[in-house]
Amino acid sequence: MSEMPERIARTAAAWLLEHFGIERPEPAVQPTRKEFEGAWTLVLFPYTGPSKKSPEALGQELGAALVESLDEVEGFNVVKGFLNLSLHPKYWAERLDQMVADVHCGGRATDENAAPEVVEYSSPNTNKPLHLGHVRNNLLGHSVAEMLQAIGRKVVRVQVINDRGIHICKSMVAYRHFGAGETPETAGLKGDHLVGKYYVAFDREYKRQIEELKAQGRDEESAGKQAPILLEAQEMLRQWEQGDAEVRALWTQMNEWVYAGFAQTYAALGVRFDRNYYESETYVLGKAVVEQGLSQGVFERRPDGSVWIDLSAEKLDEKLLLRKDGTSVYITQDLGTALSRHEDFGMRSMVYVVGNEQEYHFQVLFAILRRLGYDWAGALYHLSYGMVRLPEGKMKSREGTVVDADDLLGEMVDTARALSEELGKTEGMDEAEKQALYRMLGHGALKYFILKVDPVKDMVFNPKESIDFDGHTGPFIQYTHARIRSLERKAQSMNLPSWDGVLPDAASVVLIRQLDQWSGTLHSAAVGYNPALVANYVYELTKMYNAWYQNHSVLNNDDPAVSAFRLRLSAEVGRTLRKAMGLLGIECPERM
Repeated sequence: MSEMPERIARTAAAWLLEHFGIERPEPAVQPTRKEFEGAWTLVLFPYTGPSKKSPEALGQELGAALVESLDEVEGFNVVKGFLNLSLHPKYWAERLDQMVADVHCGGRATDENAAPEVVEYSSPNTNKPLHLGHVRNNLLGHSVAEMLQAIGRKVVRVQVINDRGIHICKSMVAYRHFGAGETPETAGLKGDHLVGKYYVAFDREYKRQIEELKAQGRDEESAGKQAPILLEAQEMLRQWEQGDAEVRALWTQMNEWVYAGFAQTYAALGVRFDRNYYESETYVLGKAVVEQGLSQGVFERRPDGSVWIDLSAEKLDEKLLLRKDGTSVYITQDLGTALSRHEDFGMRSMVYVVGNEQEYHFQVLFAILRRLGYDWAGALYHLSYGMVRLPEGKMKSREGTVVDADDLLGEMVDTARALSEELGKTEGMDEAEKQALYRMLGHGALKYFILKVDPVKDMVFNPKESIDFDGHTGPFIQYTHARIRSLERKAQSMNLPSWDGVLPDAASVVLIRQLDQWSGTLHSAAVGYNPALVANYVYELTKMYNAWYQNHSVLNNDDPAVSAFRLRLSAEVGRTLRKAMGLLGIECPERM
């Protein structure tokens, strides 16, 4: 990361102290907005009162002082309360040199001895395949983990697999009724798709039975509660909790089918986990926490035997922790899992990547852990993300109207194939290269389109808009990377001289300035758990490079030294594109 902003701030602070007796804090220094001339901007407003100077007058005096004090500062301008500083081309040439030499491309080596940051994501149910909502979850979690690791943090990636409960039993009951011994092999389906088929079958039969009961005179509510297939699922859950051998055997078999299917989808998405937690194992963990809270007077046992906590002081409601029959609820399980993870990893922090419909749940979870006196509770964070929809509207798993993740990935590859062939992007490639390119472009389009949106926002994923070689898309960035790699290959046969310090022109300085902001963007994105900052940074860099490329021949110059400089600049842009896109889980092709 450039030290220039800190040097400017320190020098300005010393000048303000000397001339006006103004003590710290140091002036805020930020990148100059694109519409103004300059590289770094000082905010003057906090110092106009103490200096008894207008913003313009103070800016003129401070700007002149910085030009005199810092060799790198070439000039300045004042716009209202902002002092914009321009730096010498020599400084930018040296910054480019430093960036090229940075083996971590704006990041840091991982500190393996540090306490880890735990990132939880995915956390699917084992009654259906992953869908578009899971795709956003996985891409966010994976990217957050990658960014944290890129700035030197040690990261542990975990998921909780929700492998028990009434929803799991619904698929099992439907399989008993309608499965006839079907397996993924006999059906020609991935295991998670096969189990999901029976989850839909349960809902279909459940609705049929409700209508039948209503025709017999039952009202809607009572028909819904008394449908035989639902009662059967509830009984199966009781049998599972009692350890019934036959039920457990069916549960194990169907879950294994699902795990095998999930593994294929995760591999296609390019995500992974260091540790899996299973709800069937963790749902009892929180009972010990409840006993601890009762002994501390944090929780209250009521006359019916149930256990509660009153969180009205935190502006939250009362929360049930154990039912009157002693069984746990979700919050109880999450309390136990949080303690288990702290014991497992001694974590520095933990990020839960979970949709915004669970915001209240996590407010309660964190509040309870604080009440119990765990100091690490302050390092827990809920990365609350918005819903993802298709242009057609909301998805419903039980009705079979979800957008299946596997189908979506396949459709994106097919779309990339059709567009690439139409535009002639695969000329001279063999079949294996073509297939690899279609996968890179299709998956890259999906990932980029989702990750460029701020996580907190709801979004509409439009597959057609996501694949465009000229828009705000992944393929636009990927194509630019391939163009740069082509330049580098051509240069290998040109015997260009080493770059000997040719200074950048004004347009090249603008591009180097954008590169110079990469490390700061990466750090902000990582600590803010926001991959959209990286996605939008790399798009702006790509746009700027393409505009520069259209007006500056890289290799066809009268002066080979100029070509050497422009090639070096292009190569650094290409490396930054690879790094940034890699943090989003996106590969960049070598040629197109």
